[in-house]
Amino acid sequence: FTGAPMPEGCDTVFMQEDVRLDGAAVILPPGLSAGANCRPAGEDLPAGSLALSAGRLMSPETIALAAALGVTGVVVRRRVRVAVFSTGNEIVSPGAPLGPAQLYDSNRFMLQALLRRLGAAVTDLGILPDDRAAISAALRDAAAHHDLILTSGGVSTGEEDHVKAAVEQVGSLTFWRLAIKPGRPVAMGVIPSARDGEAAAFIGLPGNPVAVFVTFAHVVRPFLTVLAGAKPERPLALPVRCAFPYKKKAGRREYVRVALRRTPDGAVEAVKHPRDGAGVITSLTETDGLVELPEAIERVAPGDTVAFLSYALLR
Repeated sequence: FTGAPMPEGCDTVFMQEDVRLDGAAVILPPGLSAGANCRPAGEDLPAGSLALSAGRLMSPETIALAAALGVTGVVVRRRVRVAVFSTGNEIVSPGAPLGPAQLYDSNRFMLQALLRRLGAAVTDLGILPDDRAAISAALRDAAAHHDLILTSGGVSTGEEDHVKAAVEQVGSLTFWRLAIKPGRPVAMGVIPSARDGEAAAFIGLPGNPVAVFVTFAHVVRPFLTVLAGAKPERPLALPVRCAFPYKKKAGRREYVRVALRRTPDGAVEAVKHPRDGAGVITSLTETDGLVELPEAIERVAPGDTVAFLSYALLR
């Protein structure tokens, strides 16, 4: 029966439901290869081979493999500690009363959910006002207890965008702005800690929710993977048929929100969401992923093959 040791001298198992009795004889069906329905020792991993290499993210599959080998524990990195806050006088937390021209903060909660999916230990620092001194103090305090400080809003060129200046005041800025859309105003830097010789990394994301999602996927996610000791892998883009015309600037990478559908000829095509705004959150909830248009491309037409990135691979 299933799980029993192979009897001495045997090498093949016929399933009981596939055979029949003919008096005292057992009739076996034809076509079965030698060694069928057996699990020889070492078929999964030969003795002495490498099972799990360093830099591998522990997943349900890798945990199953370790357990199958009788391993009761493995050495892992501690969780990356990430501080998250939003900036802006115009946003308030859900549940608080809305004032004139205010809106609820969605970025903070999206970022926390994305970070926890990646195994990070997250601290919610709330919403900071548009005040350089307050932001500078918050950055300095957060650096003492976190590996990464992640913000949204305040990194563009507006008069009330104080995050970039605050980073330069208490630390150093590594780069500012990326040639992507949505998500151009991204800042990265280092904030020294109160503890000697230590520092926290800083990433400032845009204020619009769709830009936050896109830049998290392409900047924060791989960076966090490295901080955790794992090896980042570029998400696999799948070729799909384009169902929309689109024009863009050369020299800039763009990400178009699309839903997938099956065509009558059996192909899979990408349908662009009707609203482009970087603040339209339903353009994320009503689509399946992003079409990535590289810098050299200036236009696509219906019928062209484009690269599709599923949200399942970007979160």
